[in-house]
Amino acid sequence: MRARASGGVFARTVARPPWGICLPGTIQLTIHAVIRGQAWLWLDEPDEAIKLGADDVALVRGGTDHNFAHSPDATCLTAHDFFRAEHLDDARDPDATIFLCGAYQFAGDIGGQLLEALPPTLTLSHTHEDPLSDVINLLSRELETTEPGQQTILDRLLDVVLIHAMRAAYRDNPQSPRWYQASSNPRLNPALWAIHSHPGNAWTVPELAALSGLSRAGFARAFQQTLGQAPMQYLTDWRMTLARDHLRTGDLTLTQIAQRTGYTSPYAFAAAFRRHHGEPPGRWRQSARDSTDASATLTAAAH
Repeated sequence: MRARASGGVFARTVARPPWGICLPGTIQLTIHAVIRGQAWLWLDEPDEAIKLGADDVALVRGGTDHNFAHSPDATCLTAHDFFRAEHLDDARDPDATIFLCGAYQFAGDIGGQLLEALPPTLTLSHTHEDPLSDVINLLSRELETTEPGQQTILDRLLDVVLIHAMRAAYRDNPQSPRWYQASSNPRLNPALWAIHSHPGNAWTVPELAALSGLSRAGFARAFQQTLGQAPMQYLTDWRMTLARDHLRTGDLTLTQIAQRTGYTSPYAFAAAFRRHHGEPPGRWRQSARDSTDASATLTAAAH
């Protein structure tokens, strides 16, 4: 799980009924945490609303607008109107609900793949002894004041929440993604960890098989059955995923990307990238930037 949250926007709210907020599906990932009181969460139908109590956390994947309110029949304001309103409710009011709302965007393919693996909504309940409780308490306390480095803290705390969400969503779930099944398979996990952690190594099937304590044939068979790909194809796909993310951010030169993804030169990397994507990395990067610029322009116009 290498995705990293970036630019998270969090709000801590004290609200006395009636209250309600509608958040747009353009947000890649929204997190709601009830600190005190209760709230209801639903997508399209209020009749299917999920009740959240104190210590409950809900994650909502982007794609569909959703509502978060004191009651399923509440009138829900847009995020713009809701957060512009003055919430003067006293946290000491026993009828008030205290909750956190967070909106996050993830850059790159890795974060997108993790988000796509999540269900549309995911509810996590925890006890005071649960590590997730500590994370939510840290988020709540962090939002009570503004200090240097706050954005970094908020983003990293979301990373922890995401890990807990993934564990909860896929633990003992036969429908969990293939990469998760492989990571929990003691025969394949050592090789998978090696590929993910050191993509620049010149891995061979015998080397990966040795890490897993399997014969070459046995390893290749188990890998294909679990992940649906041959080991070397999976390695190439992972390298290309990392390369695309580096090309998007522009944080590395082609030579540096080649070194980090296991190619002997930028020319060897460019040739592999062209075979994989049908165009050279420079042209792909420009297309990705043009797409990002167009999206930003549309977003600004919409506001």
